[in-house]
Amino acid sequence: MKNNYPKPLKKLIGELSKLPGVGNKSAQRLAFHILSLSDEEANALAGSISYAKANMRKCKVCGNLTDQDPCAICSDPKRRRDVICVVESPSGVTAMEGMEEFNGLYHVLNGTINPIEGRGPEDINIRQLIVRLQEEDVKEVILATNPTIEGEATAMYIARLLKPSGIKITRIAYGMPTGGDLEYTDEVTLFKAMEGRREI
Repeated sequence: MKNNYPKPLKKLIGELSKLPGVGNKSAQRLAFHILSLSDEEANALAGSISYAKANMRKCKVCGNLTDQDPCAICSDPKRRRDVICVVESPSGVTAMEGMEEFNGLYHVLNGTINPIEGRGPEDINIRQLIVRLQEEDVKEVILATNPTIEGEATAMYIARLLKPSGIKITRIAYGMPTGGDLEYTDEVTLFKAMEGRREI
């Protein structure tokens, strides 16, 4: 970061660059944009951050972010209670809900198993999943962790853990995106696409 920035601007850029997917250049652009806001707009932004931090919490049932406990999805009597989709984070719930096709419940792990970062099964929301499966009549658990090394390892760990229960364990399929080009598709995605092929 350039040293000729005033201290308050440097601090703002530093904090913004800690956000996921925000590099130093993006943080600078955001900082300059924030400083161009009126006092009212800047206070509204700061207030909304404080308000969200103060009023959002993890659902005691599924682990998703909510302002009510249990969350709206867990409380919805129209949702199927016998299917649970396991995702890594609240953004996974948002993605699945965007399809408007899944009508079951969710379980948010709030992380993945990652030994390199010192994160084991006890550090994510697996124990609560086991408790739910013991207390509820669940027929299928869908593992929808991301197709990363950590996501795959977490899915495999949960699948092995749940296998003795007799509950159907499924994994979402991965492969070629719609409109994708074979030439620009990585080997892992191609492998998954071939592995998940079906008869037409």
